[in-house]
Amino acid sequence: MNIPGYKIDLENVVNAIKKNNYKTILLQIPEGLKSYFSKIVAFIEQETKARVIISADPCYGACDIISFDSKNIGAELIIQIGHTQIPDINNAQIPTYFINAEADIDISQFFKKVISRLKGKKIGIVTTAQHLHIIDDAYKILKENNFTPVVSKGDNRIDAKGQILGCNFTSATSIVDKVDSFLFIGSGNFHPLGLILSTKKPVIVFDPYTSEIRDQEVLDLKEMILKQRYGAIARSKDAKVFGIIIGTKIGQQRGNLAFKIKEKLDLKAKKSFILTTNHLLPANLESFREIDCFVSTACPRIAIDDYMQYKTPILTPIELDILLGFKKWEDYQFDQILS
Repeated sequence: MNIPGYKIDLENVVNAIKKNNYKTILLQIPEGLKSYFSKIVAFIEQETKARVIISADPCYGACDIISFDSKNIGAELIIQIGHTQIPDINNAQIPTYFINAEADIDISQFFKKVISRLKGKKIGIVTTAQHLHIIDDAYKILKENNFTPVVSKGDNRIDAKGQILGCNFTSATSIVDKVDSFLFIGSGNFHPLGLILSTKKPVIVFDPYTSEIRDQEVLDLKEMILKQRYGAIARSKDAKVFGIIIGTKIGQQRGNLAFKIKEKLDLKAKKSFILTTNHLLPANLESFREIDCFVSTACPRIAIDDYMQYKTPILTPIELDILLGFKKWEDYQFDQILS
């Protein structure tokens, strides 16, 4: 099935629905594709005669599997569109199918511009789910132009070679000693930011939607974010009461880490409480007025992307280690959820 700019393989899941005689489907769609929900629903219902229920909640990634007992609303299958599976997590309550949305873009005529901007000869190639099918073309073009492209598989949280997640850059960190720089194929700033912070190597960004090439902008963003994170740590230096947040989304649960953090705070005679949340929003935390600083073990993006929305500082676990003196600022690393 094609929608503007994307190819979505709904045909395979339609066959699975028919084979298993599923009658009611729960559909998760990311924000960027929600405007096409009626076309997706119509295709499934016409091809299978199954009923489709649409989740109106945000869907940020494959970690964001619906975790309530979906059978209570009659759903027998969850379909999540726009992400690939995270292999080391599963939804034990109900079968879940992940349907990638591949960007329908030909990069060959634009990719020549990238060649002149690359740093060094050994180039690590990484991308996000919607551009995985482009990696082979990029690899071939680099090879033809006398570069040594390197593509690697990350840990068990990663589904495909060359794939990075907003919380996991092991496809890059596993080859950091084998490359001079990285080529990120994709849009947005968060993934290249995480890439440069986790690898400490130059990063060139090629946005296949706009044909834009960025490198200095990523460096500028890195410096801005590091200043922001240093400021968050500095704001928390007099904190006496801490709130340790556990995300309840299936792919973000780091309860063991939360309890280790509590032990560290105990060692420093700091009072702490453990909180859980499914959707971490500023309004959810405003009632906890006694808390001087939050530490998030949920999605690493929260502390960075949404920092300005929160009145009380939110730190990552690594930033807390710096605050408490277990690590130095020079040891700063990007927070990742690893398998």
